[in-house]
Amino acid sequence: MSTELSAAGLNRPVASAVPEGDPARIPGRPGPGGPSARDAVDAGCRLVSGNQLTMAARRNWAGRFGSLVAADRSRFAELVRAETGKPEWETLVAEIMPLVASARWHARRAGRLLADRRLSGRPWWMVGQSARVRRVPLGRVGIIATWNYPVQLLGIQIVQAVMAGNRVIVKPSERSPRSQHRLIELARAAGLPPGVLDTVSPDRESGAALLAEPDLDHLVFTGSTSVGRRVAAAAAERMLPTTLELSGCDSAVVLADADPVLAARSIWNAVVFNAGQTCMAPRRVLVHADVAAAFAAAIVPLAAGAGLRTMIDLPAAETHRRLVEDAVARGGKLASMATDREDDRRVRPQAIIDCPIDAEALFADHFGPLLAVRAWRDESDLLSLHRRGGRHLATSVFTQWPSTADELATRLGGGIVTINDCLLPSAHPATSIAPVGESGWGVSRGVEGLLAMTRPVMVTRTGGLRPPTGEPDPRAKRFLEGLVRWWGRGVVPPPDTD
Repeated sequence: MSTELSAAGLNRPVASAVPEGDPARIPGRPGPGGPSARDAVDAGCRLVSGNQLTMAARRNWAGRFGSLVAADRSRFAELVRAETGKPEWETLVAEIMPLVASARWHARRAGRLLADRRLSGRPWWMVGQSARVRRVPLGRVGIIATWNYPVQLLGIQIVQAVMAGNRVIVKPSERSPRSQHRLIELARAAGLPPGVLDTVSPDRESGAALLAEPDLDHLVFTGSTSVGRRVAAAAAERMLPTTLELSGCDSAVVLADADPVLAARSIWNAVVFNAGQTCMAPRRVLVHADVAAAFAAAIVPLAAGAGLRTMIDLPAAETHRRLVEDAVARGGKLASMATDREDDRRVRPQAIIDCPIDAEALFADHFGPLLAVRAWRDESDLLSLHRRGGRHLATSVFTQWPSTADELATRLGGGIVTINDCLLPSAHPATSIAPVGESGWGVSRGVEGLLAMTRPVMVTRTGGLRPPTGEPDPRAKRFLEGLVRWWGRGVVPPPDTD
């Protein structure tokens, strides 16, 4: 999700996120006269602690938080529109509804997902032994928030971190500070005690300062790949684990047996939604040559009738117009039949039919309502074009035979493969985002995202029955040798080349 380098503050010198002389600003920091978190880190003995809320208290909090967000929908619509230009209906369906659904889902299911899990399949010779996996909080989780879905994305990240038992500190986006401040107000009002959810300033210096905080145990960053590299480098210096959800620049694949009209409608909706400023929206359509003409015929009226969309800022709009002009100059055909004559933040959504292979729009890491369409004939050509695009976060496949897409899914390289749709399936509260390569690493959202906000601790117990300790006697040694020999019966190892 595109963000300027300055939004994370990674082009500025690192400074502490805590004001001088204010030790109480960040929860968990000892007051005057006590040992500092830095002392504990340097001594190699800092104890990780979470938010200390019971699971019942966390469940109650999540339910109340979701209800407060739903009740305050009008205020969120007002704030988000003022900060990003998003229309009210998009705030409702893309921000409020997914966040409320996630909060309610976590309230119902988090306790079971985070409960101790017994490890089965114990070998018989480990008699008396039992083992369980216990999920414990990471401790203190930092979140550097993004602006393109300011309520939904940050809200779900807060829900997962708190439900997993962590304390949280948020650096709001400098582009959407008011809507995210309101979100944090509601999260606290839902029942979080002091010290569970803290914030730093949304200004650009605070991102780097948060990375330097000594008592941070994990960092979640959502933004562009360029900024993500800087975050990863800064975190690596202090061995700080990270979850990086970075830019997507993915494909929608239309197979020969697909319904071209359905594909065009679904893909175009994903391209224009949120003015194309969605990391999981397709940037190119790779359509089989047999249905390329029908797909073009279906998308032309959609592009021709599209209204103007408001981008986050003027540079983003100018990048969009430049990519369109470059593709047309190289021989691409505008589905809308008209160029963009605006000179402000508003842009016309565009689809480039028969986009030339050398056009920047086909593979560029852009972030707007622009779609490059190119035909393919055989699967090797399809995979070559798709992989050349780079950042694979969410790939869409359109076909009338889902089993065909299932076979293709693992070769597409992304963390999400949607069949016969683009954006809607990712709103399922249990669905996770698992980026690959330059799209980031780690898992967020859904079942796997909740578990990723914890670490596993293996707890084993030895009962009254136990194997004998020490060196076995000769009879026991012969038995053990015979047992292992029986396991390898009938198998001849290859010659030893050492």
